[in-house]
Amino acid sequence: MCSCSSMASLLIPPPTLPLQLKEDAVRVSIVLTNPSSKIDRTDLRSCRRHGRCFDTKAKVTVEEDVLEKQSVGAQDKIDFGVLSVHHVGLLCENLERSLSFYQNILGLEINEARPHDKLPFRGAWLWVGSEMIHLMELPNPDPLPGRPAHGGRDRHACIAIKDVSKLKAILDDAGITYTLSKSGRPAIFTRDPDANALEFTQV
Repeated sequence: MCSCSSMASLLIPPPTLPLQLKEDAVRVSIVLTNPSSKIDRTDLRSCRRHGRCFDTKAKVTVEEDVLEKQSVGAQDKIDFGVLSVHHVGLLCENLERSLSFYQNILGLEINEARPHDKLPFRGAWLWVGSEMIHLMELPNPDPLPGRPAHGGRDRHACIAIKDVSKLKAILDDAGITYTLSKSGRPAIFTRDPDANALEFTQV
């Protein structure tokens, strides 16, 4: 009779065991909610015995879920109606000297429709196809010496043209230095009188 009662007592789980199993089940369900998490069965059995790893895995799972949501948000397309580049603003020390370069060397024309007297500095708007260059006679914060010899390694504006060889001949006749594209494509780099770098690429 005593042996039967002893065996019965062995079959009755201690009072704290259901609570521990319940906590472990909750922790396991948290870990398994993220299908991207890979959990080895051996590790899972070990975690059931020790219990500590579930907190870490649950935290990692929550962090992965947050990162996944952030990545989805980052992929949302940003669209507020971008059409084209309207104009590029370039600083110059002397407006007349710059106009001589842009008009007489490059053949650009002034957009007379743009206001020149509504700004507190002198300037001019030059047509570049359907876009423009805005020359602004203002102090230049950029140092002139020490700039890269190749304009492609400096801040620059790029203008699409039909024939690079013709522009090359024009710059040669005017004695204006230039460099060719380092990649071998039909493009030429030069600078205006204020060292603003300009790229002309053949399209």
